[in-house]
Amino acid sequence: MDIKTILKSWFTEGYKRNLSSNHIKVFSIIAFILSAYQIWSVIWGKLDPLNQMAIHLAFILVLTFMLYGYSKKDVIKRHTPSVVDYIFTLLAIGAGIYFTIHAERIATRIPIMNPLNTLDIFFGVVFVLLTIEATRRTIGFPIIMIVFIGVAYALFGHYFNGLLGHRELLPVEFIDKLAFSFNGLWGSPISVAATFVFMFMLFGSFLQKSGAGEFFYHISSAIAGRTRGGSAKVAVLTSAFFGSISGSPTANVVTTGNFTIPVSKKSGYPPTIAAAVEAAASTGGSILPPIMGSSAFLMAAVTQMSYGAIVMAALIPGILYYVSLLAMVHFEAIRLDLPRPPKEAVPKLTNVLKKGWFYFIPIIVLVLFLVQGFSASRTGFYGILAVIAVSWFRKESRMGIREIFTSMVDGAKSSIPVTTACAAAGLVIAGVMTTGLGGKLTSIVLGLTEGLLFPTLIMVMLICIILGMGMPVAAAYILTAMLAAPALIELGVTTMAAHLFIVYFSIFSAITPPVAVAAYAAAGIADANPNRVGIEAVKLGIVGFVVPFMFVLEPALLMDGTIVEIIIAFLTAIIGVIALGAGVIGWLRTRTTIPERILLITSGALSMYASLLTSGIGLAIILLVFFMQHKRKTTLSIA
Repeated sequence: MDIKTILKSWFTEGYKRNLSSNHIKVFSIIAFILSAYQIWSVIWGKLDPLNQMAIHLAFILVLTFMLYGYSKKDVIKRHTPSVVDYIFTLLAIGAGIYFTIHAERIATRIPIMNPLNTLDIFFGVVFVLLTIEATRRTIGFPIIMIVFIGVAYALFGHYFNGLLGHRELLPVEFIDKLAFSFNGLWGSPISVAATFVFMFMLFGSFLQKSGAGEFFYHISSAIAGRTRGGSAKVAVLTSAFFGSISGSPTANVVTTGNFTIPVSKKSGYPPTIAAAVEAAASTGGSILPPIMGSSAFLMAAVTQMSYGAIVMAALIPGILYYVSLLAMVHFEAIRLDLPRPPKEAVPKLTNVLKKGWFYFIPIIVLVLFLVQGFSASRTGFYGILAVIAVSWFRKESRMGIREIFTSMVDGAKSSIPVTTACAAAGLVIAGVMTTGLGGKLTSIVLGLTEGLLFPTLIMVMLICIILGMGMPVAAAYILTAMLAAPALIELGVTTMAAHLFIVYFSIFSAITPPVAVAAYAAAGIADANPNRVGIEAVKLGIVGFVVPFMFVLEPALLMDGTIVEIIIAFLTAIIGVIALGAGVIGWLRTRTTIPERILLITSGALSMYASLLTSGIGLAIILLVFFMQHKRKTTLSIA
């Protein structure tokens, strides 16, 4: 390629190589060593945090430059690393070794009194530049653009007057903040990615390899397979199980969608709807307790709240989302007049449980250890041991040395994009912390919204969705939490509600056009139009966009209130999300008219807000529409 083409190609993401057999062996060995190192560092190692993070990032960079090619626009897709990739790999190894050797000095130095030497600056710049390139290849250019904006603001923001201005930062001083600060590359994002997020991805890899995926699919079929639209409901339940563990909407779509989407299409759902159901269900897994992907752990790390408190607060909103999704799938099936699957095609629940009941044990182990106060990383390790142990309950599922090795390789591979994105997020945070942009952004947001809560919520929602475009949940949440959470807390929103609000919209950006990565992945499997799938996924997941506003306004939905208040809020909200789903789909007892749809959507929103007045009005409207439809259906039947 000529220079112009190379430069243009840099503004796209890379591609995954189909490595040759020898390179696969080398890649697998390195990935296995990374997973083994992570387990050792969690259970037995007592490394300095900087030491642990530098080794982890160096490993991830090496794996990235082996697995990901330069640009998906390359005319010839190389299946072996290029000379440049080998140079990047050697530089990553060198930087990792340098930071490991000098970890104690770097961690304890005082920036002004102990200036950086030449080698410090060189390897610091190497880590920063390699992180940017690795993130571009794995995630794409949008997050890199945010990094560049942050760097430009830090270096040239002193030219601004007024609120946006800050003191001049010399390049060397900024490199110090980026590569040698716990508010930069080695901040909370990479710390989270290098510890419990990695361990839970490893846990998910082991669970998948043990045969749990097949079990969760069969149990979903046994529960919902005989109902109208049973195949899509199976997709919802299966994706809920796996989404809670994987934490990646896109990965969940690819894992479960390959068998749920074709089955839904065969049962009569249009390809667009089949893909949208899978995308919406997979995305919702990250808000579903008890595991919530990595969301609960990230939030616990950022807010210093207990994991148990976060999971309890997220329970009712998570249930509401899936009740709504199942209701909409049901109404859609009736609207399309889809038949029930034949009885013989659906497994019996007792038979399924008899064959795989033990797959619930690792989940129970995780919850018990987390509730007991064990660290998330150590809990993830115990969960992995539980998976290996229960896999031996049946001969067909037993995990031997080969399966364990493959699971460790797959876990390391799946952690690559999350780690690179979190490292890049750390670079953005360095700019935010160094320039004081976080506090300024709070003032700007509150100034634009004139300190009014609802407009501020809308503004924060938009920030979450924009930052979440094409970005892993971990990076999107951490970035938005640093930038936007203070604005909500300033207005009296509780820390729990503010951060859960940001978690929700960081997650649901995965199905929000124009960059709806989970919807695009589902569209590829269904052979459907990606934009139409994104629009349908938003429609099906509408409760995920409404509930955050409701729990900010009504804390009882987050279990913050008396038992009576919580029960009333939960019951009225259940009725509300079903009514909202009926209005969105256009079916309750029979096909709805436009005024009936408007009434159902309005009544659903009113019922979800647990004030006696609004809930009473909402329930009255729902009953009115129900009897209107009942009368019309009876009249049509007689006629």
